[in-house]
Amino acid sequence: MSNELYPIAVLIDELKHDDVSLRLNAIRRLGTIALALGVDRTRDELIPFLDESIDDEDEVLLALAEELGGFVDYVGGPQHAHLLLGPLETLAAVEETVVRDKAVESAAKVGQVLSPQHVEEHFIPMVKRLSLGDWFTSRTSACGLYAPTYHLATPPVQDELRRLFAQLCHDDTPMVRRAAATHLAKLTKKVSKDHIISELIPLFSNLAQDEQDSVRLLTLLRMPESRTLLLSNLRNLCLDKSWRVRYMIAEKFVALSKAVGDEIVREELVTAFVTILKDNEAEVRTAASGQIPGFSVLIDSETVLREILPCVKDLVTDTSQHVRAAVATQISGLAPIFGKDNTIEHLLPLFLQLLKDEASEVRLNIISKLDRVNDVIGIELLSQSLLPAIVELAEDKQWRVRLAIIENIPLLANQLGVEFFDEKLSNLCMSWLGDSVYSIREASTVNLRRLAEVLMTLAAHNNYLFRMTTIFALTALAHAANAELLREYILPTVLNLGSDPIPNIRFNVAKSLEQMVPLIKKCDLSALLNDSVRPALVKMTEDADTDVRFYATRALQVVSSCE
Repeated sequence: MSNELYPIAVLIDELKHDDVSLRLNAIRRLGTIALALGVDRTRDELIPFLDESIDDEDEVLLALAEELGGFVDYVGGPQHAHLLLGPLETLAAVEETVVRDKAVESAAKVGQVLSPQHVEEHFIPMVKRLSLGDWFTSRTSACGLYAPTYHLATPPVQDELRRLFAQLCHDDTPMVRRAAATHLAKLTKKVSKDHIISELIPLFSNLAQDEQDSVRLLTLLRMPESRTLLLSNLRNLCLDKSWRVRYMIAEKFVALSKAVGDEIVREELVTAFVTILKDNEAEVRTAASGQIPGFSVLIDSETVLREILPCVKDLVTDTSQHVRAAVATQISGLAPIFGKDNTIEHLLPLFLQLLKDEASEVRLNIISKLDRVNDVIGIELLSQSLLPAIVELAEDKQWRVRLAIIENIPLLANQLGVEFFDEKLSNLCMSWLGDSVYSIREASTVNLRRLAEVLMTLAAHNNYLFRMTTIFALTALAHAANAELLREYILPTVLNLGSDPIPNIRFNVAKSLEQMVPLIKKCDLSALLNDSVRPALVKMTEDADTDVRFYATRALQVVSSCE
């Protein structure tokens, strides 16, 4: 044997080896073997050998099914591709699902390169044999092979294929009906409109009422966008006996509603949506809660107030924490739909109620979405409504409640802005540092760092008022900060603003540094005074603006007195 053919001989031997890993390796390199053998020997020897070898471990069969999908060129191109259908048909009937699925995928790829003649002579007979197989495995695989080549068959053969597929939709085995439900929508795209109406839509309707909830579920997920079909089944599925089906309806309600059209939504689906919002399963109510803003956009605001809002009020006090958390995430999305007046009247009380919820996830979700409400009613009204509730919770006798509010303060500062924080919340943050509970004091110090990080991002804001407020807020934080926070976050940010193009910013930096100098000294950071603070102030004493020079000189005097 020549040196060139020896490695090929080794690979062929490995295909027959007792060791699974060696067989798997050989399968992965089938292309190399086929190239070495040539197209004639591959067709005459390798493919028959592979067809006879399909009694192996699942991982080997899976690899083989995958390799055969890309084997058309190795057997001589599309005119010989039908030879691959033999081993793929055998693989499509094995017990392991992943092997069957990969075999069906590869067979579909091969079928798409066949000529119409070879489709009728080889592919269609394979589909028929699988469809009429004794074992459910072959019938399950057959379901995925109708759509790929249906359009290549002659009209009489297409009629027979539709009849066979209808049999699979009524098969005694649920697994076969599940596969039929999965692939029916793909077949619909290849079938003429008349046949869809007369034959396929009844199949969808029948599967949507199947005794197995998994079949009904898959039918829903694959249902074509036919208004009549969707509407008739949506109403039934919202009342389905299986909570999993109702859950899937709830999760996709907006998408399904858009498919049936705005008029039908207004007339028919509001009642169905209210039904799933009031479902007796918490999982369904949670999924439906996530659809509230999206569905409300599709209907007029009066209907939302009359039909949807009462459900939302019930969900805010739901016994399930997960439902309340979902509502807290979505309820602010109603503010743009309601407008300013209705938001103040109807939604703000619900926000306050959720803000006081016993579950931290609910409180976090409502706080994280306040910016939407802020856009509608403005910061003044929002702060007037929310601040008393925040202060009340911040002073709650239960330390865990206080802790929850502390942990959410940086997020609140980010949502409502630095100015709001500086005016309303900074004093609260300072008071927590002296709390009698250690966990509160610890959380408040962590809180200061997170707040500093929020403020640092606003120090580069295009609006100079934001930068100005950042200086005020950081100055307030500095009085409660430790050495690390001062050195790493607060002082660098303030010093950077010392070169701001706005004079008002620069002289407020000088005033801020004047207050920070004693704090820096107290934290044993005297080196910073000489290395960072003094050079910055000296530079500012040469500023073109009179006020900047005045406050910088005054701050330098404080630096000198601390040495």
